[in-house]
Amino acid sequence: MQITMLGTGSAMVTECYNTCFLISDSDKHFMVDGGGGNMVLRQLKYAGYHCMDIHEIFVTHKHIDHLMGVIWVIRTICQCKGKGSYNGKVNVYAHEEVIGLIKEMLGKLLWKEQINLLDQCVCWNVVEDGEKREILGREVTFFDIQSIKDRQFGFCMELEDGEKLTCCGDESYHPCERVYVENSKWLLHEAFCLHSQADIFNPYEKHHKTVKDACEMAEELKVKNLILYHTEDSDLKNRKDSYYKEGSRYYHGNLYIPEDLETILL
Repeated sequence: MQITMLGTGSAMVTECYNTCFLISDSDKHFMVDGGGGNMVLRQLKYAGYHCMDIHEIFVTHKHIDHLMGVIWVIRTICQCKGKGSYNGKVNVYAHEEVIGLIKEMLGKLLWKEQINLLDQCVCWNVVEDGEKREILGREVTFFDIQSIKDRQFGFCMELEDGEKLTCCGDESYHPCERVYVENSKWLLHEAFCLHSQADIFNPYEKHHKTVKDACEMAEELKVKNLILYHTEDSDLKNRKDSYYKEGSRYYHGNLYIPEDLETILL
């Protein structure tokens, strides 16, 4: 299995793409969020994939930088279906409000011919807190992160030998997620900026945390591998080195600060 980071940036980045990624097992792919626009199609292409490869999508919440790329992926799937080049359906997982919003947008924005193909292309899966589904042949548990902004979900995927991969969504760790995060083999977690630059980027007012914060949490909860993403983009050339330098002072597991299109073997 592997993770391909289609994007690693926060909402307003211009030097990289918004955070979204693929979890892949052989020729099966689980897409998590879509970033903020049709650049997701470019990122898929440059990573060696196509929307025709996608049959599982999870949308964490309704914010633009996570949702809008999904609209483009579904539009492309409809076009491929119309040409006979997309087999089966894509499963879209999200909570009820997000599912309703996506369906409403598709109904207003797609061509009539594409709208008529939606029922043939998409299977809508409304998920609730603690609900389990099978994705990539593995048990995935969706959980409400109890955000005070907008309702948002993360997920925990069962790996081999009782290990787990956990994604906290678009906000920092909340205590309600401890049962999923603690002792995770892999944890995907946002880190808006360096702690030394918190006064510049103001992560806390956006309900985000710094590299130091994320690493201290992962150390306390005995996470084995930590992937940091959803960052500012002021110094991408040095982001990997500077984030690692700060984070490794507080976290002693394996720390990853991926670039866009980087692949990590699980």
